[in-house]
Amino acid sequence: MNEHETPQKIRVALVDDHEVVRIGLKNLIDHQTDLTVVGDYATGSDAVRHIPHNADVAVLDVRLPDLNGFDVCRQLKANDDHLQVIMLTSFGQDEMVMDAINAGASGYLLKEARGHTVIEGIRTVAQGGSLFSPEVTATLLRRLKAFKPPADPVEALNDTEHKVLDYVSQGKTNREIGQLLFLSEKTIKHYVSSILSKLGYTRRAEAAAHFARYQSDRPTE
Repeated sequence: MNEHETPQKIRVALVDDHEVVRIGLKNLIDHQTDLTVVGDYATGSDAVRHIPHNADVAVLDVRLPDLNGFDVCRQLKANDDHLQVIMLTSFGQDEMVMDAINAGASGYLLKEARGHTVIEGIRTVAQGGSLFSPEVTATLLRRLKAFKPPADPVEALNDTEHKVLDYVSQGKTNREIGQLLFLSEKTIKHYVSSILSKLGYTRRAEAAAHFARYQSDRPTE
């Protein structure tokens, strides 16, 4: 892109059976110079039919009238691996949070979240980061505490991988991590792939949740 070209806007699709919610989110997003709503849908079937390859981020309700929101997320990711999904819901139960991560969601926010949190969340996941509200992070910690392995694989990471994972758990993108560690974005991508392999995960959100649990379980000095 040269200096005369306009930066490409992040394309956002909204999926919620409540029209008021869709209108509110659309008005909020339309006031952002770097975001644009490319479609809003009241059903999961319409979302699966129209969103893949036409949006960068989907903001998806968990409860839909025709399909389970997690199944919709799974289908969207299967049809368009580059699409990032944020689950926006009124429900924060442990199992639902884990279901969202397992379905491939990059973020999980409660509908009580402030507007700027949703906007920043869209930007974060569009750049490859992950986003979970403080309430959801607490849920993840409670849910994962019972599954600590005898020897935590985090201990097998080298110093740089440990630093990269720390930044990943903070929701930072590969580009941001590279700037902080003075490494190229491509190098950070390789580090993240190595970390996921060593921890036994396929998604950044899973590794971030694991690291949060690992940190919380460490004895304080």
